[in-house]
Amino acid sequence: MPLEALIAEDEELLRHSLVEQLGRLWPELKLVAECEDGASALEQLAEKQPDIAFLDIRMPGISGIEVARSLAELSPRTQVVFVTAYDQYAIDAFEQGAMDYLLKPVSDERLLATRDRILSRLPSARQDDAVLERLLQRLGAGPVANDRPPLAWITASNGRDTQLIMLDDVIYFRADNKYTTVVTAAGESLLRTPLRELLEVLDPLHFRQVHRSTIVNMKAVAAVSRDDTGRGVLRLRQRAETLVVSQPFMSLFRGM
Repeated sequence: MPLEALIAEDEELLRHSLVEQLGRLWPELKLVAECEDGASALEQLAEKQPDIAFLDIRMPGISGIEVARSLAELSPRTQVVFVTAYDQYAIDAFEQGAMDYLLKPVSDERLLATRDRILSRLPSARQDDAVLERLLQRLGAGPVANDRPPLAWITASNGRDTQLIMLDDVIYFRADNKYTTVVTAAGESLLRTPLRELLEVLDPLHFRQVHRSTIVNMKAVAAVSRDDTGRGVLRLRQRAETLVVSQPFMSLFRGM
C-alpha cells in the first residue's frame, strides 16, 4: 500500500513545484490533498489521515506550527516535514530524525534525503514527543507534552465554507450517518470526525456523552428532568430543542 501525503502551502507556484518534484523523485508517494491554508490542512488531515504532511510554517490564519501541534488529536501517525523560508536557526532542531525541515527553494538532492529519512523511520512512524516538543518550543509554539490540553477549537464545514469553531461555543455534537453535526447557538455545521474519536480529545470535565449519538457541553445544560416514560431529558440554555439521555448515562446527573 503506497504512502500518502498532504501538502499545505499558501503560494500556488511553490505548491505546484513541490507536487512536481515529489512526482519525479518519489513516484510511489500518493498525494491525497493540496491545501492553501492551515484551516483546510486541519480539515484534510482529520479526513485523510496521511502518512506525511509537508507544511509551510507561515500561512494565513492558522500557521503550520499550529497545524503540527494539532496532529496528536487529528492524525497521530502523520510525520511532519516543514517546507519554508523560515529563519535558519531552527534547522538543527529538525536534524534528530523525528521530522525534517526543507528550505525554499527545495533542491532535488535535499528532497531525496527527506524521502530516505522518512522511509527509514517507517517501523516507528509515530512522531517522538520529546523531539517534537524541542522543535515547537524553538519555533515559538510552546510546549507539547503527553498530557496535552484538550482541544480548544475545531474545523467544521458549512456548505462550501470551512469554519473554525471554539469548543466553548459548541452546545452539543450529534452523530449523523458518516458525519458528526456540530450544534452551536448560531446554527449547525458538519464534522468528518466520528463521535467516538471526538470523545478521546474533548475535555471530559465539560463534554459528556449522554446518548450513543450525542455528546453535550455540560455548560450548555440548563436543566435535567424525566419524561413520562422515565427517560432523562436535557433542556439547553441557547437552543429550543431538548436532548434525550440514555439510561446508561443517567448516573451523570444524579444530584442535579
